[in-house]
Amino acid sequence: GRFTLWGAEAEGGWSSREEQLLLDAIEQFGFGNWEDMAAHVGASRTPQEVMEHYVSMYIHGNLGKACIPDTIPNRVTDHTCPSGGPLSPSLTTPLPPLDISVAEQQQLGYMPLRDDYEIEYDQDAETLISGLSVNYDDDDVEIELKRAHVDMYVRKLKERQRRKNIARDYNLVPAFLGKDKKDKEKAPKRKITKEEKELRLKLRPLYQFMSCKEFEDFFENMHKERILRAKIRELQRYRRNGITKMEESAEYEAARHKREKRKENKNIASSKRGKEEGKEGEFAAIENLPGFELLSDREKVLCSSLNLSPARYVTVKTIIIKDHLQKRQGIPSKSRLPSYLDKVLKKRILNFLTESGWISRDAS
Repeated sequence: GRFTLWGAEAEGGWSSREEQLLLDAIEQFGFGNWEDMAAHVGASRTPQEVMEHYVSMYIHGNLGKACIPDTIPNRVTDHTCPSGGPLSPSLTTPLPPLDISVAEQQQLGYMPLRDDYEIEYDQDAETLISGLSVNYDDDDVEIELKRAHVDMYVRKLKERQRRKNIARDYNLVPAFLGKDKKDKEKAPKRKITKEEKELRLKLRPLYQFMSCKEFEDFFENMHKERILRAKIRELQRYRRNGITKMEESAEYEAARHKREKRKENKNIASSKRGKEEGKEGEFAAIENLPGFELLSDREKVLCSSLNLSPARYVTVKTIIIKDHLQKRQGIPSKSRLPSYLDKVLKKRILNFLTESGWISRDAS
């Protein structure tokens, strides 16, 4: 093993025995561990000589050119996605602490260095595992029970973190501290209609499945859709009325506004006239009957509401007042009320005559 493997052109005069020890060392200690490789080859070779010889002969030399391909294919597939997907590396990075003052931290019980609160969600969750211990004599049932406790605790921790993320994403802490009002005053947004507020309340359970930006974009796109639908209906109305150019629409809208204004004024005038006619025509059912001119305005309203003819009302009124006067004089009344007068009509007429002062309350 004293002959040279590479011939006379090889520098350093490496023998075939040293070459064999070098290959054994690179396999045993790995590429880059030159000190251990030099000790394995022999004391006559320094780590620098071992490195230069291996790189020049086995990598950049003819052997390396024949064995190492120019382009090494990458057999590793990157399954992570940088856009915040399920396997995104950004999900494992901790969130920055809240930007609040020391007084506000004390008010919330917030610890910024740990990004935790003094009172967390499900504060007693740690009691599930606080008493657990692994014993060598545990049977399978006990081991599975302890694993179930750990799983329950892990689920509670995930729920804690989920609530923290929601509070951070929707800026619930600034809203609690009243800072969001100042931000709203600085950057005014579009006015939200009553229908959109009701829709937001109905879709509030979706907050936990969508980020704040996604949710706002969702409602913003719905608002744009309503605007586009209204604009399409307006253009279709222009087309039905024979308008094909936008400059003609301004003249059409002005004429339509004038027509609607005239129609509105006409409706107001007709409604006022109808009210006046309604007062006059309120007694249309009894105004042509005999005795109508003998009634006062209140009596006309009474007869109209009772659907009683003026002549019959005058008859009943005369009998009741006559009986009242006879009773006041101590004369027993012998008159009888007409048969068409039932108890309800009699009571209504008596109350009306009493309120009008025709008869006294005792007599009624």
